[in-house]
Amino acid sequence: MDAQEIKQLIEQGLPDAHVEVRDTTGGGDHFEAVVVSNSFEGKGLVERHQTVYGTLGDAMRERIHALSLTTLTPVQYSNRR
Repeated sequence: MDAQEIKQLIEQGLPDAHVEVRDTTGGGDHFEAVVVSNSFEGKGLVERHQTVYGTLGDAMRERIHALSLTTLTPVQYSNRR
């Protein structure tokens, strides 16, 4: 699995999302992702993460060992910069 494939899966499941994915170890199984989406508005951290995990489906269980997530609304993302 590579970062681009994870990015594509998340973008397919959350079409409005801005997604950045990085392989943190170079081994293709540990990643970190920043996902920015309007759909996170009003949702708690757990619900946001569950939404992203849902876009990854079986890959999350079978191919990705670790995924560190930062999930933000567009306003939160712009305030962070």
